[in-house]
Amino acid sequence: MFQYIAGLLLIIIVIFLLVTNIRVVPQARAYVVERLGAYNATWQVGLHFKIPLIDKISRKVSLKEHVIDFPPQPVITKDNVTMEIDTVVYYQITDPKLYTYGVENPMAAIENLTATTLRNIIGELELDGTLTSREHINGKIRLVLDEATDAWGIKINRVEVKNITPPRDIQVAMEKQMRAERERREAILRAEGEKKSAILIAEGHKEAVILEAEAKKQSVIKAAEGEAQSILMVQKATADGIKMIVESAPSKEVLAIKSMEAFAAAADGRATKIIIPSDIQGVAGLATSFAELVKDDDRMHRSAQPKISDK
Repeated sequence: MFQYIAGLLLIIIVIFLLVTNIRVVPQARAYVVERLGAYNATWQVGLHFKIPLIDKISRKVSLKEHVIDFPPQPVITKDNVTMEIDTVVYYQITDPKLYTYGVENPMAAIENLTATTLRNIIGELELDGTLTSREHINGKIRLVLDEATDAWGIKINRVEVKNITPPRDIQVAMEKQMRAERERREAILRAEGEKKSAILIAEGHKEAVILEAEAKKQSVIKAAEGEAQSILMVQKATADGIKMIVESAPSKEVLAIKSMEAFAAAADGRATKIIIPSDIQGVAGLATSFAELVKDDDRMHRSAQPKISDK
């Protein structure tokens, strides 16, 4: 009976040891296993069995990306300005074995390495260069850290300078400088606006003067064309009149009468000088003959009428 109970207890102990030494490694994790105090294996994701009292899980390592925010570090620039800079480091464990056995305290090592590297980089830059060279600082720190942490099984993905805090008096001077720069830009923009406005006004006045001159030019051209057309029409009418007179073949008597009418029009009392043609006597004789002819015609007309008796 005693042997039976002892065997049963032994079986229960064996089953308990087997069950308690079964390990399941979850996703994005790795277990560093030691056997009899020495490194044996690195368990990845899955089901594993640990030999009781012989194997030991030395460290459980997370393979996710980690973020560590270091406190502000005092640094001195090339032009002897003391400021405080705090950084943020993004890293990932790539080799759990090296991470476990490579360095005693990896985070402290990365923090100290970051601080010394940052002081070396800032010591080569002046204040203005420090404030405008964040990308340069980030890149150099990442390269130095990545090279140093390869032996620790750590991959530095990126480094970011979080804050750069210069002394208070430097901040006041920078604010004054920025205010002066903004006022200068404002004055430049205002002057450029006034310049463009003056140019636009001058161009508008110029175009108005040009349009006015063009209008006057067109008006003069139209007036000249109208006057020329009027003269042409008068000359054409005169030519047509002369042509009609020539085609009617007037006699000497008609021409003499027209000459007398023209002489009468010239001597209407308004002319100060009168030029008498040399053949005026012939014209006068012609006029006398025409008058006698009219009188004879009048007498013949009266004699042809019947006489009325007194009775």
